[in-house]
Formats: sequence, C-alpha cells, structure tokens
Amino acid sequence: MVFFGYMVFSIALGLLADRYGRWKILLLSFLWGAYFSLLTSFAPSYIWFVFLRTMVGGGVSGHAQGLIIKTEFLPTKYRGYMLPLSQVFWLAGSLLIIGLASVVNPTIGWRWLIRIASIPGIILILVFKFIPESARYNVSTGNTAAALATLRRIAEINRATMPEGVLQEPPKERRGRFKDLIHPKYLRTTLQIWIIWLGIAFAYYGVILASAELLERDLSCGSTAPLGEEDPGPASEESRSPCHCRPFGPSAYQTMIISTAGEIALNPVNILGINFLGRRLSLCITMGCTALFFLLLNICTSSAGMTGFLFMLRALVSANFNTIYIYTAEVYPTTMRALGMGTSGSLCRVGAMVAPFISQVLMSASFLGALCLFSSVCVVCAISAFTLPIETKGRALQVCIATPGAPA
Repeated sequence: MVFFGYMVFSIALGLLADRYGRWKILLLSFLWGAYFSLLTSFAPSYIWFVFLRTMVGGGVSGHAQGLIIKTEFLPTKYRGYMLPLSQVFWLAGSLLIIGLASVVNPTIGWRWLIRIASIPGIILILVFKFIPESARYNVSTGNTAAALATLRRIAEINRATMPEGVLQEPPKERRGRFKDLIHPKYLRTTLQIWIIWLGIAFAYYGVILASAELLERDLSCGSTAPLGEEDPGPASEESRSPCHCRPFGPSAYQTMIISTAGEIALNPVNILGINFLGRRLSLCITMGCTALFFLLLNICTSSAGMTGFLFMLRALVSANFNTIYIYTAEVYPTTMRALGMGTSGSLCRVGAMVAPFISQVLMSASFLGALCLFSSVCVVCAISAFTLPIETKGRALQVCIATPGAPA
C-alpha cells in the first residue's frame, strides 16, 4: 500500500512539477511525508496504519524532484559523476534505519522508531530556503529574471563572474502533457523506460524482501524442513502466531547491514561504466549480472556465502537504479522531465507491489521458481536497456520537443 500511494501520486506530482515548479512540489512532498509519517506512529489500528503509510508513500513520490533539480543544474560532463554519488546518502539512510531498528524495536517499540525516523525529514524542511528553483525550469517558462537571479547567487557563492550574454527563451510550449510522452520522438523510449523501471523495482524490492525472508526463516542447505515449515517449538511465540513471525536477532540485523552496505560497493565501477560505456550498455551489463546472481541464490552454501550473494545483488540492483534514474532525467526535455520521471516512478511501484508476492509467497512454495522469475525479468530489462533508441552520454539536456538543445 505504500507503493500504491507512491504510484498514484507520482504521476500527479510529476505533472504539477512541470507546470508549477520543482521546488514547490519538493517542499510539498517533504511536508506531506513528515506529517503522515508522524501520524502513523499514533495509528490506533492496523487499518489506520496501512492507510497512513499509503499517504506517506504519496509524499515520498515527490522526492524525485530533488534529483531533477540537481540534474538541471549540473553541466553535461559532470552529470555521470555527481548524480550516482546520491547513492551514498541513500545508503546512509538505509544503514541508519536498520541500526535504529536494532536498538529501538526491542526496547521502546516500532512507534518510536517511526517518530525518530521522521526527524531528518522535518529538519530538511527548515533548510529549504537554501535550495533554489531550477534555473533551467525558470528559463523554460519564460521567467528569465528568476533564472538570472539564481545564477548570480551561485556565482556570488562561488566567487565567480557571470558569463557574458543573455538567456534565450525557448519557443513557448505547454508543459506536463501526457501526450508528449508518446510523441513519435519519444514513444519507443518511453515504453522501454517503463519496462525497465518496472523490472528494476521488481528486482530491487525482491532482493530486499527475500533477504528478510531468508533471515527470518533461517534458510540453509542443512535444514530438512521446507521453506516456511520450520518447527519453532511448542513454547515459542512463533508457534502461537498465524503469521509464523519472530523478531530479528542481533545477527540478523548485522547481516542486513552487511548486505545493505553492498549498495555502495559497485558505485565507483558504476560511475566508470556510465561515463565510459554509456548509460545503455552499462545498464544492460548490470541487469544481466543481476539475473545471474538471482540464480546463484539457489546454490547450497554457508551463511557467509548467502550473505555474499545478497551483498552482490544489493550492489547490482542499486547500480541499476542509479543508471535508470540518470537516464530518465537526461532523456526527456525540460517541459516534461518531471512528468517523465513521475510516470516512470509510478510504473516502478507496480513492480514493487508485485515483489512481495513473489519473494514472500511464491518463494515459500517454489524457491527456484521465484528466483527464475526474478532472473527472467532482469534479462528482459537488459535487452530493453541495450536497445534503447537514445544514448544520453555527453548529450545536452533538451529544453522542449521542438528544439534540439538547451538555450545558451
């Protein structure tokens, strides 16, 4: 339901961001997310909990506007290096929440975990005045005065001088129109991007949920009971629960931290691949490797070996997300960049919503069948990535469909 909220609001917020500005929607999404996240900690029932987390998902869907603002400020030659570094902060947040959960959950409970996890979002709201609106967006709307003010402020901070010349306004076009996504120039690109986003999210959340499932059920080659049929003992809390759940122990949290740290392991290699091989080929290779490592999970190995496979899978699926985020932000023109990212994010959450049924339901019935399904989807995504019609490496950001490049 979190992903459902993300899916529904991702398109709407992308549409609004192209029409009214990235900064406003980014601020709105943080206010929204922080508000409903705090409310979740006071949920009186499970139904209220699910509803409020759905609303949190709706707020989080607008956070992609931060990446778009950064993309629209960065020069072409630096985008492939700077954008993947965002993954470092994603990793920091992931490690922080696991560390917090290991301390807070067993002591004061999940409600306080959610309250503490809301604090960074609230702090970020206070520093929004230091975040400028995209100058490129302002130019695309004809507001060159605001764009110049932003650029002068940047020049002053960097103790640099403004270049000579004037900002040229592009031809007037309506912004944020769905039909632009299926314009003949972008139709094939859009369809293939949607397939890739759906598949990457399916694999990414499949890995995360499968990791939790493997740890919770203590799967090992030496166990004689099929997955999901362990005998927990008559006196345990698990034996009285219809969900067969039990709290994670310290070793499980440690394994999750190790596998999560894998998200940064391939970041340097991913940056090199993006900049030297190009976005399409780099994504094709990492998706192909993801498919292979899903199958390797079926190999009988030790706990350390399983952790190693999960570590590499997290590294690969993270690299996939890195590349497709950059490609999507680069391939569409300014007039529909946020909408393109929003619709892609919406399709992405379809894959995320399906992932739990495979990694936590089908996997209990057929472990190999679930792995083969994940692997097959990754192969389809690898082929789609390789055959994308536009390579964005070294390509200037487009301003609108009618013009081939950005204004001087």
